[in-house]
Amino acid sequence: MAKTSAVEKNKRRAKLAAQHAAKRARLKAIVMDQKISDEDRFAATLKLAEMPRNGAKNRIRLRCEVSGRARGNYRKLKLSRIALRDLASAGQIPGMVKSSW
Repeated sequence: MAKTSAVEKNKRRAKLAAQHAAKRARLKAIVMDQKISDEDRFAATLKLAEMPRNGAKNRIRLRCEVSGRARGNYRKLKLSRIALRDLASAGQIPGMVKSSW
């Protein structure tokens, strides 16, 4: 099991990213638009830099929903490889059987 503080920190980042997503997208659109003057684009860049770092979507870490493990996760299932194997062995994932040869 991962540290509870790390899992909670990641949840706070996700919440903050959701709050700031619209404003961040607006500012990024201004920065990337070549038709807007350089002064306005630079001002938008400064406003973007003033926003909290943890409000960026790429700061969110993919963690296992069951164990909180940060590495070896399947994006589609939001489970780590270890939790996936345990759940599959217990028969709790429909259609998945443990392979043997």
